[in-house]
Amino acid sequence: MTRTSPTPHPHERGGDPLASTVKDMRSGPRTGADHGAMRQSIGLLDGAAIAASSTAATSSIGIGLGLMAGIVGLHLPAIMLLAFLPVLAIAGGYGRLNAVEPDAGSSYRWVGRTLSPWLGFLTGWVNTVGTVVFMAYTTTVTGSAIIQLLAEAHLRSVAGLRLDADSTVQCTLLGLVVLIGAALVAVQGLDLAARLQKALLVFEYLVLLGFCGYGLFAGDQPFSLQWFNPFDIPSLGAVAQGMVLAVFCYWGFESVFSVGEEVRDPRDASRGGFLALVVMLLLFLLAGTAFQRVLPLEELADNGAHGLTYFGARLAHQPLAALPLIALMFSAVASLQSSVIPTARGMYAMGRDGVLGPIWTRLHPRYATPAVGTLLITGGAVLLALASLVIPTVNDLISAAVNAIGVIVALYYALTAVAAAVRFRRLLRTDLLQGLRAVVAPLLGAAALLAVGGYLAWTFYDSTDHFELAADNGWFELAVVALMVVTGLPSAAWARWRRRSPYFLHPTD
Repeated sequence: MTRTSPTPHPHERGGDPLASTVKDMRSGPRTGADHGAMRQSIGLLDGAAIAASSTAATSSIGIGLGLMAGIVGLHLPAIMLLAFLPVLAIAGGYGRLNAVEPDAGSSYRWVGRTLSPWLGFLTGWVNTVGTVVFMAYTTTVTGSAIIQLLAEAHLRSVAGLRLDADSTVQCTLLGLVVLIGAALVAVQGLDLAARLQKALLVFEYLVLLGFCGYGLFAGDQPFSLQWFNPFDIPSLGAVAQGMVLAVFCYWGFESVFSVGEEVRDPRDASRGGFLALVVMLLLFLLAGTAFQRVLPLEELADNGAHGLTYFGARLAHQPLAALPLIALMFSAVASLQSSVIPTARGMYAMGRDGVLGPIWTRLHPRYATPAVGTLLITGGAVLLALASLVIPTVNDLISAAVNAIGVIVALYYALTAVAAAVRFRRLLRTDLLQGLRAVVAPLLGAAALLAVGGYLAWTFYDSTDHFELAADNGWFELAVVALMVVTGLPSAAWARWRRRSPYFLHPTD
């Protein structure tokens, strides 16, 4: 493999000895085999669209605000602001790492190189497993939105079967068709996928801005500045669980770093991630305030997965009232596709390092995308979605998945932030301002996420004295989190001692 010495990020000159020796990961695989190279085909707005679609603001608003309202009460803007701060600090760590080492593996590669190959592998593993779980339940959300839309068109049964938007079976089966279609589009290249993402985002955001903007003035619930006061949230437990759910809502901005090797300018990946994050914050603040202006707390909390639809129906009559539902469906479709794209590239990077089999490194001969990996990940999501049919209702499924993924996201975000702080620690001596941004801020963000994630895990453990296969059983929630982590250990051990992967043997190469 050819080694190059790209120009270091301006803030790392003289500060980070790694910056001048970083390998340009676009120059090829690290294991010596010729797997080909992915194309540098997207720019700033394309990357921002992928990050924003993966974050899926419309879906988070549509199904997440109701869940959070049941926990933090009328403090949705406050909890979204509070969660934004550690996520922004951690995003700075992601951006700086990407500036010196763009890599399809992103956090998997950076944590493994800086902290430990074992921690790096588990970071990549839980990211992948968490995304597959997300895709599995998002298929159900997608199917639910489609059935709700059919009901608005007065189509409430097919072949004698009554359509039920809260039936996990019906919604999942319908959503799986959409998932497979989204994966097939993703195989055909990032440029095509990004064009689709941008078209869907424009429609979603216009609908959100229109309805939420109108709701600010049309709502009859009295406005209060206390909605923005995090110190007024009922309890520490509510803050912890609300923070985890809010961090989950921001989850996905880092997907743009997984396509860093396919962005024409690596700096555009960082810019796209930050742009998506800021847009998400503004949308969440607008929507949280508008929802609380229009809906009493009981209605907001009780409607859960149908929150955006209910909100739209309170503000408009048909056919306009169907627009938020269409936006929710578009968001779910976009998030399915934008989830499989970075996950396939993460697995491609792991295969390229020899920690997974070579099948993950196979690129499509025409589109130069990790087509086999994309289809395998989609297949995993299909199987998991079918397995989740034991959870009877959409609300229960969402609750179980979101809480578990939220804890996992807090864990691997924190590990990436610590990796950034360790890697750029010398900036504290050479450039104090940049050291505060590159070292201190990510560490504070990591500490905040580990604290709320740990506290939430403890509340799950302390909430019951028996195990039950139910979304509201704390031990079941903990078991889901533990399985996501523990299942990666045998694969890591196999890669280390059986495959003898250079990633484990020579982690700095």
